[in-house]
Amino acid sequence: MSAAPDTTDSMPGGATEHPVSPVCSYTEWDPLEEVVVGRLDGATIPASDPVVACNMPPWAARLQGLAAGFKYPGLLVEPAQRELDAFIDLLESLGITVTRPDPVDHKAGFSTPHWSSHGFCTACPRDSLLVVGDEIIEAPMAWPCRYFESHAYRGLLKDYFRHGARWTAAPRPQLTEDLFEKDFTPPDEGEPLRYITTEFEPVFDAADFVRAGRDLFVTRSNVTNRMGIDWLRRHLGPDFRVHEIESRCRAPMHIDTTFMPLAPGKVLVNPEYVDVDHLPDVLSSWDVLVAPEPDPIDENVLKLTSMCGTWLSMNVLMVDEKRVIAERHHTGMLRALEGWGFEPLPCELMHYAPFGGSFHCATLDVRRRGTLTSYTD
Repeated sequence: MSAAPDTTDSMPGGATEHPVSPVCSYTEWDPLEEVVVGRLDGATIPASDPVVACNMPPWAARLQGLAAGFKYPGLLVEPAQRELDAFIDLLESLGITVTRPDPVDHKAGFSTPHWSSHGFCTACPRDSLLVVGDEIIEAPMAWPCRYFESHAYRGLLKDYFRHGARWTAAPRPQLTEDLFEKDFTPPDEGEPLRYITTEFEPVFDAADFVRAGRDLFVTRSNVTNRMGIDWLRRHLGPDFRVHEIESRCRAPMHIDTTFMPLAPGKVLVNPEYVDVDHLPDVLSSWDVLVAPEPDPIDENVLKLTSMCGTWLSMNVLMVDEKRVIAERHHTGMLRALEGWGFEPLPCELMHYAPFGGSFHCATLDVRRRGTLTSYTD
């Protein structure tokens, strides 16, 4: 873990002002200066809870249930690790500071008075932590196997806090059976959308939110309920506005394969999941960029990444409002980004998908060079 910069301002007579936070990020596109990148160390196949299985096809859920609690096999870890190392090298070559969570043995079990589980992985810091300005918020996640996931980041969080960042944890959920719909099945095509989480208590994954200055956008999903959205809305207060993006996904989980702000006034949307004619009114002046169909990739990889769906081509990371890191294999997306005036930086992270995502999921932008601004007025 790299040391945070000395951000305390000196005053005459040896006194000090309040420290300037090393954490500051308001958008998905301001120039990126520091980022947390996930780890694959100790990655363990998640427990077979219904809230996990509901995002998978039945055959995949059965397979996952049989393998739950085992370490991910080397044939999945090794190619993903090679790609992750190359991704980190790319970030550092761009002058971006990269920090990492602590290695964790996720196979270790834990329990509460109501249930027991084991861990998952720390591949996706975007899921458990949300940065809004100078504040890092620990998310109240709905998967029991992710209950202590943010502990891998505690060394970083304490370091950022000591140097001036704000650090908040949302109320830790109980995750009892009252939170989950009994005998839940995902809706079939043509049926009304429904979700496995009830409104028993606030839960959300941070990856169901994206930021555009004073405006945040969120999808209701199987891991983010309305109480969770309301908790964050009230916590952030009147300086921010939280808008819901209606998703047509039958197994919704995380917004960054559905709706991605790329630059001031430009948003990338998934035409399968989003009705572009029914976006929030605040986006009426924005350019809506409709993502091209994902390129076909290795069917074996697709089978192992069913939890992520087929739209990981949208899971890009903005270096600034022009440069964008995108998957090398998704040539249709690369061409589309160029046509929209962006500068794609092709990189490989296809084998990272079994651990939860791609470039956006695998990172948490801690510091971007920008100030709090409204892009929708």
